[in-house]
Amino acid sequence: MQTAYTVLILLMLVSVSRLVARVIPLPLPLLQIAAGAILAWPTLGLHVALEPELFLFLFLPPLLFSDGWRIPKRDLWHYRGPVLMLAVGLVLFTVLGAGWFIHWLLPDIPLPVAFALAAVLSPTDAVAVSAIAQDRLPTPLMRILQGEALMNDASGLVTFKFALAAAITGVFSIADASVTFVLVAVGGLAIGVALSWVVGRLRLLMIARGWDDPATHVVFMLLLPFAAYVLAERLGASGILSAVAAGMMQSWLDLLPRQTRTRILNRSVWSLLEFAFNGLIFLLLGLQLPDIIKAVVSHEPTLWPALLWRCLEVVAIFCVLLALRFVWVQSTWRSIAIVRRLRGKSGLTKVPDARSCWLLTVGGVRGAVTLAGVLSVPLLMAPGQDFPQRDLLIFIAAGVILLSLVAACIALPLLLRGVVASTDDGGREEVRDAWRRIADAAIRSLEEEEPAEKAAGQDAAQAALATELKGRIMSEYRHQLDVFNDSAEAQALARQMDQLERRLRIKALRAQRLALYDLRRRHLIGDEALREVLAELDMNEANLGQGR
Repeated sequence: MQTAYTVLILLMLVSVSRLVARVIPLPLPLLQIAAGAILAWPTLGLHVALEPELFLFLFLPPLLFSDGWRIPKRDLWHYRGPVLMLAVGLVLFTVLGAGWFIHWLLPDIPLPVAFALAAVLSPTDAVAVSAIAQDRLPTPLMRILQGEALMNDASGLVTFKFALAAAITGVFSIADASVTFVLVAVGGLAIGVALSWVVGRLRLLMIARGWDDPATHVVFMLLLPFAAYVLAERLGASGILSAVAAGMMQSWLDLLPRQTRTRILNRSVWSLLEFAFNGLIFLLLGLQLPDIIKAVVSHEPTLWPALLWRCLEVVAIFCVLLALRFVWVQSTWRSIAIVRRLRGKSGLTKVPDARSCWLLTVGGVRGAVTLAGVLSVPLLMAPGQDFPQRDLLIFIAAGVILLSLVAACIALPLLLRGVVASTDDGGREEVRDAWRRIADAAIRSLEEEEPAEKAAGQDAAQAALATELKGRIMSEYRHQLDVFNDSAEAQALARQMDQLERRLRIKALRAQRLALYDLRRRHLIGDEALREVLAELDMNEANLGQGR
């Protein structure tokens, strides 16, 4: 029962923290970390023992799957150059630079372990940046940060696992590691795509047989990231990349015309899951902080001087990470700007280059993935041998997360001062164009049902329009009278009219949805516009009581 009480308390705190964040102008992760630390205070004494492998398995696959599902694929491809430079190049640059510095600063941490720590400090959290910036970041920069956060989750954690393996086995070869890295990465991507495709085909067969219960399909979707992760790990591939690939593939498959209620339920369930899991991770960090601090200073003769020195070491590591990121962003940003200028293309954003570089640098906030990764460090190096400086690694990672959040809270509003909030006019126009196109498709489908009469002239057209409006308003009042009429014949007629209207509206909505899918197949709209329009179509159909 104690475990059940603990879970309920944590979930309640996740919800309460969201409400408190509306009153206290601080990022939600900071509030959740503080709440966890308060719970772990000796007076309250709430303690949660974490098993590293279980923690990694429970939290990372669904979060990475969701990121892969929601990321705008077209924008990701459009900004593929900057995204890959940040998500792959910067990760390797950070692992080498920060790894050597950590080993130099803390010689007790072996070099492979230092590389592993640097790797797990590489993933960024675009959700936290978006919350701090309050949608004021220019759209291109936000897309780049989102793409980086998705890709460097995979590259950073895969590198982290390689470094951990090298630390445990004591064997490392750059040539072998490079080949193995490619095989593991490609294998993970292939397994995720294949498994997601199989699940999509299975759902199609279920729907064809009439097994279209939304709860069943949503459960399949909830199990998919865990299945992709476990299968890839069992086959020696990357479970992390498999979960990301499964999410990206599923976003293409989750467009079944007859799955309206399933999509609505799916969106709600995954929004709840993301909110709860992200909140639980930061609450667990707060719960672990007192134990982490005790473990770090337990062997020191004095408490506060030792703790202060450790905090200074964390600040030094954070400053090095920030400097490495700025150097990499500055050099790659200028290189991309030169290439685009030579090709005659305009810049990525209207914000000045210097400010863009600083926004991308400070926007590299560490978050849930970093914490989940470092908490997955094994307790033992070998039977009877503790993992070297595990508590110090967690302390450093927690400190870097906190410092990156605080730095972003201070620096981003200053850097965004004078910058007009991003309106994404291109995205708005894309949504409007999609509505126009699918409205035409709906009208054509209804015209096939019952051709409309053509007006003879301008006056006749106006008279017909007035008659139509009067008839529509009067029919609504007549419908209300018929519904409450005691006559069985009148009620039957009202039901018949309802069914006819519902059938016509359902036909029009499904014609709109098919036209929307056609726009997606022809790459005329992006993922965000698709999701926005599709969500409204689904809600309209669900309101008619016919969504399936």
